[in-house]
Amino acid sequence: MKAPSFRYVRPTSLEEALDVLAQADGQAQILAGGQSLMPMLAMRIAAPEILVDINRIPELAGITLENDLVRIGALTRYVELEKSSVVAEHLPLIARALPHVAHVAIRNRGTIGGSLSLADPAAEMPACALALGAEIELVSKSGVRSVGAEDYFLGLYETARQPDEILAAVRFPAAKSGSACGFYELSRRHGDFALAGAACTARVEGGALKDLRVAMFGCDDRPVLAKKAAAEVERRGTSPEALAAAAEVLAEDVAPTDNVNGDAETRLHYAKVVFRRAVAMLLESTRG
Repeated sequence: MKAPSFRYVRPTSLEEALDVLAQADGQAQILAGGQSLMPMLAMRIAAPEILVDINRIPELAGITLENDLVRIGALTRYVELEKSSVVAEHLPLIARALPHVAHVAIRNRGTIGGSLSLADPAAEMPACALALGAEIELVSKSGVRSVGAEDYFLGLYETARQPDEILAAVRFPAAKSGSACGFYELSRRHGDFALAGAACTARVEGGALKDLRVAMFGCDDRPVLAKKAAAEVERRGTSPEALAAAAEVLAEDVAPTDNVNGDAETRLHYAKVVFRRAVAMLLESTRG
């Protein structure tokens, strides 16, 4: 199939892009890396009246360490994240997740802002943003607002971003001394969409886990914090038996439904497996 007709606009400043969105009455679509949007256009799943190409706006890219926060511009490509010493040192969870994001060709063009804007429930970056308690920076003609990751992902491909807003950046808390992370995803082949995955962070005190946050993805209509299962880990401990018992609580945190990847029962089983393995990897990292 071919893409539907649309008007193509390539602004060279953020202000110019915001002007276009403000006048588009919700009929514009933003093009960044295009790794999801271009196939959607070709299959006519997306049919915007205006395509706003933001690739000529340099202020939307870049990685900076600001005190105890790492600010990543929305137009920053995965390959730039992979090469970043700031990400490697201060965002180890992101560094662990990046090799699982599709394939090299996709990571050369795909952007972190595009992933967070699309909010695919099986994507890695939304789950990492949730696990790390990131803040999403949204910009419109009315100004700038920040939305916490827990309030940003609303449902299947649905976010808090309004049609006249651009996701400009995401701010992640930098890893602190004594923190640890774990990441595990299950897919048919490396680089395929995740059947289920888990991204987790915690503080380690005297061998015990504190403030454990486990973001599940590929298990629901959005990335979800497994709050009850994480609380069980903190209560029961981290033995294999305790992790298995905590994983049984996942049915109270996620609600997988039947889809092409399996029935609801099978997908819940996947979720339990990745939960245990991600937390186990977190524990392993504390012993390294």
